[in-house]
Parts: sequence; C-alpha cells; structure tokens
Amino acid sequence: MQLPKLKIGGLLPKYPIVQGGMAVRLSTNNLAAAVANAGGIGLIAASGMGTEELRQEIRLARQKSRGIIGINIMFAVSRFKELVFTALEEKIDLIVQGAGFSREIFRWCEEAKTPFVSIVASPKLAKIAQNLGASAVVAEGREAGGHLATEYSLREILPKIKEVISIPVIAAGGIIDVYDMRQAFELGADGVQMGIRFAASEEANGAPALKDYYLKAKKEDIVLVPSPVGLPGRALKNEFTEKILAGKVKPPLACESCLKKCKRNFCIMQALNNAQQGDLKEGLIFAGEYIEKITEILPAGKIIEGLVMQYQKI
Repeated sequence: MQLPKLKIGGLLPKYPIVQGGMAVRLSTNNLAAAVANAGGIGLIAASGMGTEELRQEIRLARQKSRGIIGINIMFAVSRFKELVFTALEEKIDLIVQGAGFSREIFRWCEEAKTPFVSIVASPKLAKIAQNLGASAVVAEGREAGGHLATEYSLREILPKIKEVISIPVIAAGGIIDVYDMRQAFELGADGVQMGIRFAASEEANGAPALKDYYLKAKKEDIVLVPSPVGLPGRALKNEFTEKILAGKVKPPLACESCLKKCKRNFCIMQALNNAQQGDLKEGLIFAGEYIEKITEILPAGKIIEGLVMQYQKI
C-alpha cells in the first residue's frame, strides 16, 4: 500500500506524518529537525517558552534541517500573540494551534502567507476553521495524551469531520504503530499526527528517566486529571497525579500568569517542567491511551522509516 499525500497550503512533506508539539520543552529543535529530515513535519512546542527562546529554537531547527518546521501552540497561554508573531517573523513553515479557539490567528497567518492548522474535536469547529481560512485541521480524539477537548474517539469524530470540510484532515489521538496509522487512513485521514511515539524518541528533549517511564507504562497506568487549563488531561499515574485526584496539591505560592485563565489547582508549567527534567514524583507525565505499544526508544528517523516500510508491506 502507498501512503496518501498530505498537502497543507503549499507544503508537501514526503510522508503524511506530523510530529506532535509536546510541551513543555519535549518537542524542541532536535526532534523537529530530525522528523523534518526524515520526510515528516516537525513541530516545536512553543507553549511555555519565551519569545527569544522560541526564536532561537526555530533558528536552530533551520540550521539542522531543510525540511518542514512548524510550531504548536496552545491558545490558552498568555503569551499567545507574542509567540505567534515571533514564529511568523522567523518565517515558520506552518502553525498548529489547539487548547482553545482563536479567530485572530487566521488573519495573522493569512497576512503572513503562512499555512494555519487548527486542532479540532468536532465537525462544527472543523467547518468554522475551514471557513476562516485554515489550510488543514487536526482531528483529535479522546485517545490523545495531554489536554482533551472531547469525550468521543477518533474513530467517531474523524469521518464526521471529513463529511463537512474539503481541506486536509490529520488524525490524532492514540496513533502509535502502523496499524493505528492504517486505521486512520481507512477512516479518511489525509495524514497522521503522532505525539507520544516521538516523545519516546532519542531526539525528544525529555530526561532519560522520563523516557524509561514511558517504556514501563501499561494501560492501567493511564489516568485523567483536572488541569488548570480547564480541560481534563490524560497522564501516567504517579505520586503527583494521586495527590491531584485526592485534592492534596497545594496551589502555587508564586504565579507567572502563564495561562490566560487558570484554575490554580496546581501549577501546570512547573509540573510539566518537572516531568521533562526527570522528577517523576512531582511531575505531570502526559501520555496517549495506547502507550503500552511503545517498547523501545528509537531515533525519530528510524520511527518514520519503520512506519513507512511496514505500511508499504501491508
């Protein structure tokens, strides 16, 4: 079987594989460049970064790759506009945005002639995104790691989204191996976005202890926790998630106002930073529903190469 072609605006990657933008600082220049070099679309996770840090990350990724480099950003972050404009100033190839819905970003990207991809979880939002000028949408089901915007599975929402729009649809949520990828394409997806599989890669910017935690995780280790963002979050069970669910996490004493709206039940940026740096007792470890399928840490290029070869043999 041959992989479908994914065209986003004027961008045509060799393979229809998008690397998820995983914050905080899991998806940085090394990972994005490695995925782009392998023929996919590499994303830098802008959420949680400052503007100059993001600028440097984009420039480093550009030095390491001639492939397609984009950013992923949450609408919920308070520096949203500044980070988007920094990426546009650096001539980023595309912007992917979720965790809320911004109408302004469509105009910003149109003026900059930069393809914009909206992460959606319903046909209604997908249609709005297309009407406002999105070049593609990411249809994200409940199987995804991190913040969840729907209770419905990818299998349920993807065909419904395909029915109402004509722009490309990228499937996301629970896509780990070639069989997940094949199912997404059979449902009508034009491409796939893979997060946790690339978080468990050599180039991902997580501590070795974090990657080892991914490998040991089982299906029964998955939990949903209430996030300060205002959405449920899928994570791996540890001491920190147990304290969240028991209501025993103390609100932050100091706040940098990193989110536009925050429930302040705990500091999510600190919790995600802890996980990224290897503090697995006090860290929030986001992960997709089928993490038990990951059995080894591989270079990002090897992950893509393996998926392509296996798919072609089906």
